[in-house]
Amino acid sequence: MIIAVALIILLIMLIIGMPIPLAFLASAGSICFLGDYDPSFLMVYGYNKINSILLLTIPLFVLAGSIMDNGGIGEKLIGTVEKRVGKVKGSLGIVAVVSCAVFGAVSGSSSATLSCIGSIMTPRLKRNGYPEGLIGALLASSGVLGILIPPSMLMILYAWSSGQSVLACFLATVLPGILLIILISLVNCWYAKKNPNIKVYDKVVENINTNKNFKKKNDSAIPALLMPVIILGSIYCGILTATEAAALSVIYAVPVGAFYYKKIDKITFKTALIQAGETAGVIMAMLFSVMILSRLYVSENLPNMILQFLTSISEKKVIILIMINLFMIILGMIMDDCSATILAAPILLPVIVALGVSPIHFAAILGVNIGMGNVTPPTAPLLYLAGRISKAEVKEMLGPDIALICFAWFPTLILTTYIPAFGLFLPKLFGYL
Repeated sequence: MIIAVALIILLIMLIIGMPIPLAFLASAGSICFLGDYDPSFLMVYGYNKINSILLLTIPLFVLAGSIMDNGGIGEKLIGTVEKRVGKVKGSLGIVAVVSCAVFGAVSGSSSATLSCIGSIMTPRLKRNGYPEGLIGALLASSGVLGILIPPSMLMILYAWSSGQSVLACFLATVLPGILLIILISLVNCWYAKKNPNIKVYDKVVENINTNKNFKKKNDSAIPALLMPVIILGSIYCGILTATEAAALSVIYAVPVGAFYYKKIDKITFKTALIQAGETAGVIMAMLFSVMILSRLYVSENLPNMILQFLTSISEKKVIILIMINLFMIILGMIMDDCSATILAAPILLPVIVALGVSPIHFAAILGVNIGMGNVTPPTAPLLYLAGRISKAEVKEMLGPDIALICFAWFPTLILTTYIPAFGLFLPKLFGYL
């Protein structure tokens, strides 16, 4: 009864548009009132949970992403990808997809990826004949790749809340992320082939006037491309921890943006600091509130209740995993990726382990589910953000978005869920399992 009331209150708060941290606290408050819990104990518990050095990784990566957004690194990454895409219909869409994946590997954030790459690619895609609805849907699905390509903020949160290895969680989402890049690019090419207004993109004519300029532009992208190599290489070689690598990303991004690309000055650096501070502050407030709520849910035996409910419907593992996937997609539809992850991880992990699923395998399943939920109507947060960036109406994006869900996201989800080796291959290869 207490859990039912708490869940109803949480759902109502989310529907009426209350900020997510306050919605979590309202749900937690109802449990405290009805269940006679000590609020002071819960406040101490929430503080102790967020008092973790691993969580320093989040504001540092957020700051690095904000500096890169303002420092021209995203534009240079796009220029490099453009030079390596052939003259085929839909090639500019592939540039958008791959650029989002590469920038996601640097920033670790889907919203930062979408904001940076989307604002650069939207005018180019429109000039190339892409309709606004297709642009919005394509950018939304591509921006979510920031969730899956390491270093992923989502996987840092999952590893922290579930007590798993950050590096193993990073590796678990790599192959699903690569598969999504391929499938989203193929759906884009199919739309381009159907649409006579989409032209063949000639990168040589449009972007390169002389061989000298080509060489200069190619060289200018090297520091941007080295960034993910340095960060991830230092982590997987055991030189730096994830937190230290996040600090390195800031130390690297500032001089590259200020002295090499010459786009970071006092004003833009101050703007980047303010943006990063606001984002990190919201995330920390959300972590504090959701840790209190998840502790209460566990105390009220919600994971066991979920497992009993699922097994009462069917005892087949395949069916139970379908229902868990559906639940996580709905979470991704109504919450941002960070909120959905830190709420789902402590509640669903005991259920998943009881089914015999590896927690690292679950990291890959959760990442794909939350990403898919973020672009699934009717309440798709990243789809609406992409619509604002591309100036596309929701009805124009629905067709392409559903096609991307059916032919890119859904096959990836099925493969990731029911073939454990797909998500566990790289963690085993690197010795994390």
